[in-house]
Amino acid sequence: MLKRTHFKPSALPYLLVAPQIIITVVFFIWPASQAVYQSLLLEDPFGLRTEFIWFENYVELFTDSIYFSTFLRTIVFSSLVAFLSLFIALILAAMADHVVRGTTVYRTLLIWPYAVAPVVAGTIWMFIFDPTLGIVSYLLHFVGYDWNHRLNGGQAMALIVLAATWKQISYNFLFFLAGMQSIPKSLIEAAAIDGAGPARRFWTIIFPLISPTTFFLMVMNIVYAFFETFGIVHAVTKGGPAKSTEILVYKVFNDGFIGLDLGGSAAQSVILMILVIALTIIQFKYIERKVEY
Repeated sequence: MLKRTHFKPSALPYLLVAPQIIITVVFFIWPASQAVYQSLLLEDPFGLRTEFIWFENYVELFTDSIYFSTFLRTIVFSSLVAFLSLFIALILAAMADHVVRGTTVYRTLLIWPYAVAPVVAGTIWMFIFDPTLGIVSYLLHFVGYDWNHRLNGGQAMALIVLAATWKQISYNFLFFLAGMQSIPKSLIEAAAIDGAGPARRFWTIIFPLISPTTFFLMVMNIVYAFFETFGIVHAVTKGGPAKSTEILVYKVFNDGFIGLDLGGSAAQSVILMILVIALTIIQFKYIERKVEY
């Protein structure tokens, strides 16, 4: 007969989780609830008069062609940033895992961009590709290609995708490298003895074993592309030219703080929050099934 163990009631577990609960309530639940409430209001720019208009801000957004184009632009931008940063980081991590000499220097140089703030990262790439001062734009002009992201929307989008991808590669590299180094070397050696080449060993042994890491980074990269790229867009293009690089998170800022449409901006932030939560749920519901823990 099994004996059941009973513990006396204690306040210690509640005290241990209290700081995290307080942080979540203060910095997420409370601001999110305020955004939902403000999205139902119509306020003047000075906040002196407020009118409760229910869902008119949402109706106006869903019937706005400019907002729809911004929505599609954000999906394309986020998909490119997430895929490229994961793909490049995976290749670099696989290379770093096989480096014998100069390993510390190689890994340090790859980790450095993670310490750079998004605004600084955007400023660096803005100067590199500056139409009049940038070294890359000079080289492109030298070979006959006219680069001017201040006038060309496609070039501007390519530049912020490049800057956002470069900023995130180091973060992904750290996790991929840690995941690869946790794989027992005996598995790799056994596959090599059986005649499996480097590519086959990677796709049949290494990549399946780091699938939990890949899934985690996929979720984090989607969140990064939707929310944390504001500083890069603001530093490089400010949403231009002609709003060709204005993604959802920057439109929230532009309409709320520049255009002073507080209710509409709050409605956009709520939609953005719901979109990211929905994408995260979809990833956990359908993609996680293929992950082997």
